[in-house]
Amino acid sequence: MRIWKKPISVEELNALHLGTAVAQLGIEFLEVGDDFLRARVPVDERTRQPYGLLHGGVSVVLAETLGSCGAVYSCPDGQRAVGLDINANHLRGATSGWVTGITRPIHIGRSTQVWQIDMSNDAGELTCVSRITMAILLSKAGSAKQ
Repeated sequence: MRIWKKPISVEELNALHLGTAVAQLGIEFLEVGDDFLRARVPVDERTRQPYGLLHGGVSVVLAETLGSCGAVYSCPDGQRAVGLDINANHLRGATSGWVTGITRPIHIGRSTQVWQIDMSNDAGELTCVSRITMAILLSKAGSAKQ
């Protein structure tokens, strides 16, 4: 069952993030499914920590980007989503290639949403798991798409 309440596409998601931290880190949206979003981040000089591993904070940026977009696009018109809490468990380091994340909702309620984000390296090995809780609020008049 398709969960999106607003028009959504890979092209729209990538265009939305031009000129933001997401674009600076090289994060790319890859797929919009009926109930999931997929994006990836490169493991390169922009995203590695001094020990050569993907920076844990970059994994959290990928997770928050995916979960937040999922929440925003699954909200009906007149509502917006803002983050309440995010956690991440780093399971395996990545030193090159790409880390790809996929998010699916665990709970879509009237006032909160919870999204699970699983991130894997190019070999399909889980590198990080994250969960984000979003508050669902009434949109502010005149605000940008949120």
